Amino acid sequence: IGLILQMQATLLTASAIVRERERGTIEQLIVTPIRPIELILGKILPYALVALLITLEILVIGTLWFGVPIRGNLLLLLGISCLFLLSSLGIGLLVSTIAQTQQEAFLLTFLTLLPSIFLSGFIYPIAALPRVLQVLSGVVPLSYFLIVVRGIVIKGVGLPALTSQVAALAAFGAALIVLASLRFRKRLD
Repeated sequence: IGLILQMQATLLTASAIVRERERGTIEQLIVTPIRPIELILGKILPYALVALLITLEILVIGTLWFGVPIRGNLLLLLGISCLFLLSSLGIGLLVSTIAQTQQEAFLLTFLTLLPSIFLSGFIYPIAALPRVLQVLSGVVPLSYFLIVVRGIVIKGVGLPALTSQVAALAAFGAALIVLASLRFRKRLD
């Protein structure tokens, strides 16, 4: 779930904003009387809704087709997925403030996704990584989300057992959205 969500949210967000800049429609949005944070939140909301629908689709297919039971609270999983989406969309927005073309946006997105895949515990357990990479995995939001998904879906744990992961995802999401908003503002000046 996490990897698909991060890829979809980051890639679509980054390419959409860069595409608008290439077409010149971003200037029309800039002259409107809204703050940069409002513009950014307005841009990411549709992608967040699509990503949540994809999350539901993955969970339904996993449960009905592959027979994977969800042992924990489904609403809790969806709520924490929203926090993870916030950080993934924030990465996409940050990439869009750096990239000048859609090709650059795709490349930068994949350059952020590859470390996420290898450092999150998705392929290799974090405990099996060298100490330096274990420390670096602490700045990868996907590593926290994978703990949440495994905890809720496989173990059936509740929010008290996932408090540190939820706090980390909330902090990453807020920081990335604010950072993207500040970079976007600087680009407008």
